[in-house]
Amino acid sequence: MPILTPGQFIRMLHINWVLMRHGLDDIVFTTHLFRPFRFIIYLFPWNWFRRKRKPRAVRMREALEDLGPIFIKFGQMLSTRRDLLADDIADELQSLQDNVPPFPGDQARKIIEKAFGKSVTELFEDFDEQPLASASIAQVHAAVLKTGEDVVVKVLRPDVLPVIKRDISLLYIIAELAAKYSSQLRRLRPVEVVAEYEKTIIDELDLLREAANASQLRRNFDGSNDLYVPEIHWDYVRKNVLVMERIYGTSIRDTESLREQGTDMERLAAMGVEIFFTQVFSHNFFHADMHPGNIFVDTDNPKAPKYIAVDFGIMGTLSQTDKRYLAENFLAFFQRDYYKVAKLHVESGWVPSHTRVDEFESAIRSVCEPIFEKPLKEISFGQLLLRLFQTARRFNMEVQPQLVLLQKTLLNIEGLGRQLYPDLDLWKTAKPFLENWMEEQVGPRALLRNIKDDLPYLLEKMPEMPGLVYKSLKAYAGGEYHLKQIDEINKIRQQLNQNHQRSLIVISGSGLLIASSVVYALASSVPLILGAPVLSWVFGVTGGLFIIYGLRK
Repeated sequence: MPILTPGQFIRMLHINWVLMRHGLDDIVFTTHLFRPFRFIIYLFPWNWFRRKRKPRAVRMREALEDLGPIFIKFGQMLSTRRDLLADDIADELQSLQDNVPPFPGDQARKIIEKAFGKSVTELFEDFDEQPLASASIAQVHAAVLKTGEDVVVKVLRPDVLPVIKRDISLLYIIAELAAKYSSQLRRLRPVEVVAEYEKTIIDELDLLREAANASQLRRNFDGSNDLYVPEIHWDYVRKNVLVMERIYGTSIRDTESLREQGTDMERLAAMGVEIFFTQVFSHNFFHADMHPGNIFVDTDNPKAPKYIAVDFGIMGTLSQTDKRYLAENFLAFFQRDYYKVAKLHVESGWVPSHTRVDEFESAIRSVCEPIFEKPLKEISFGQLLLRLFQTARRFNMEVQPQLVLLQKTLLNIEGLGRQLYPDLDLWKTAKPFLENWMEEQVGPRALLRNIKDDLPYLLEKMPEMPGLVYKSLKAYAGGEYHLKQIDEINKIRQQLNQNHQRSLIVISGSGLLIASSVVYALASSVPLILGAPVLSWVFGVTGGLFIIYGLRK
């Protein structure tokens, strides 16, 4: 274990004091390391006359709130790891509020002036030192640019990085102790959890990264009637200062105001689901912190409301393989094809390759069947994904950070959607989206699109192929490999001739597929079969048969 500095030692004592004050001394003294000293519990005065304690989860939440902003954010992150925590703890930690007293406005002014090398009066027509909101990492001020545009200025807290590094180093020490001396806590992989948290919070400290995330998301939804992303003023962005367009809307939390304005709540709820699946499967770039505090609604037209998103510090992406397997998993789930779900997990590498598919299938069935006893509109995608992850962990599944972010976002979107419109049927909204995406990715259109994308490369390499075949034949015919027996040479030559013929067939087949792609791309106002011209199908099928024949063993 690393040696504690004096400051870390004092902080560690304070952490243990807070835990014990909240009746969490049993956590401290249940480890093998401290179990021999368990008698010390009875020396604390508050344990002499114990009254009825609050639930364990509540005590944990209150302890984290007392420990300060870094531990609050750690608890918020832990609440997303429902694959690791008991449900009561995860639910309680989700209610952690990042309400931190603001730092003085004159400090914010000094940080801004140092970042830009100019006075605030030179930068802004007006700057309000009273913050609009304050959190553990940064706070936000209202301002007006010289051009007259209303903006918000996000400023990192002064000296926040040393505090974060200090507390994270302590979290690592605590995690190492937990993993070493508690078999129960070791199962939760505490060191990996802290490492995941460290990456997340360090990324949030870079406001240039957040500005880039916002710009990308804004570009993805450019012209959209569903989601609006505020504009970033890049001339006013630094690593610790971010200036963006000020938005005006109704908080998604204020459902009463939304209803009073005549907002179409059913449309609003369904649109949230559509936005999520669009971000994940179409853009492969999704807002991973879409809790109610970061979502507003433009109700200028209540019958056609529009979402407004803020706070882009945490974004998620999925690999093409993960997206495909995720879509196939959802479709297989709702078809109750548990064998396919289990097989997909093995094929994707989410669980070890030696996992017995039949055993995994049985475990998934035992978890999912009770869920499907409910009406479809009551089934939670997020809970389904959560139960799957919990089951998969028994089979040594390594839950990847991007999948955890996805699960967290999906749970948020679901909760939000059903808060707005309790009868929201997620499956009705999501199924067509998933089916269309799968058709685009693995259907005939996907094949033709991939060929069209690869066409320049194929055309570039095709002139080289006859030369390569000739050189290969010449090398063998010239005896460069010093084959000793004539009959072996003849066999090899015979095989080469066959390979040459097959190569020509494969090349011909490839040419027909390319021709099919060209016809598909250029043809218009012609009869279609399954979305493609008849001639395109003829060329494509013939080319495919040629390739299959040429590649047969």
